[in-house]
Amino acid sequence: MDEFLARMTKYLPKLIESLFETGTMMLLACAAAIVLGLPLGIYLYLTAKRKPLENQLINNILNAFVNIVRSFPFLLLVVALQPIVRKVYGRATGDPIAASFPLMLIAVALYARFVEQSLLELGPEIIETARSMGATTFQLVRYFLIPETKSSLVIGFTTAFVSFLSYSTIMGVVGGGGIGDFAIRYGYQRYETDIMYIAIVVMILLVQIIQWAGFKLAKHFDKRTN
Repeated sequence: MDEFLARMTKYLPKLIESLFETGTMMLLACAAAIVLGLPLGIYLYLTAKRKPLENQLINNILNAFVNIVRSFPFLLLVVALQPIVRKVYGRATGDPIAASFPLMLIAVALYARFVEQSLLELGPEIIETARSMGATTFQLVRYFLIPETKSSLVIGFTTAFVSFLSYSTIMGVVGGGGIGDFAIRYGYQRYETDIMYIAIVVMILLVQIIQWAGFKLAKHFDKRTN
């Protein structure tokens, strides 16, 4: 026990640093999901068949982008994007901001699909009601679609967040920093499995906290329970 506590004291600063790195990656991924993924998902819905902005060509292109990014093995996506990230940012690994680029890309595609699915669950009467009131497309989105899907959007974001967190651990394989890098470098590679398990427990606790907060917020927005 004394030996374990001594190792924990030794590695604690590195663990805290790795948590900050993961936090940076998650913050950027979540920002990308909301700023780009949310409108992309809404636009996918609006350009679908029998929707206000129906456009099969644009819808097919956007669907292809989302499907390709979501189906791409994340580790291979990270490797494939490294030359682009290096050219744009100057480095591709060893920095949480540089490591966030592939994570942001997958975040946009993943949350866009969640948003589209949430909107598709709405009945056609929502659009009919908005049209009968003379609502513009922006007003349709702002006052009808988003309010009706708030709870579902929050649940989708919570689920996506857990996926982002899982993906962020893969960045450790390519030296991207974060809790995954900590677990591999100081736990697995040094054969100190207890340190690796501590990192895993921290990740599990983070997931549980995020899921609890997300579902609590979703319940607050759910009209059926209010």
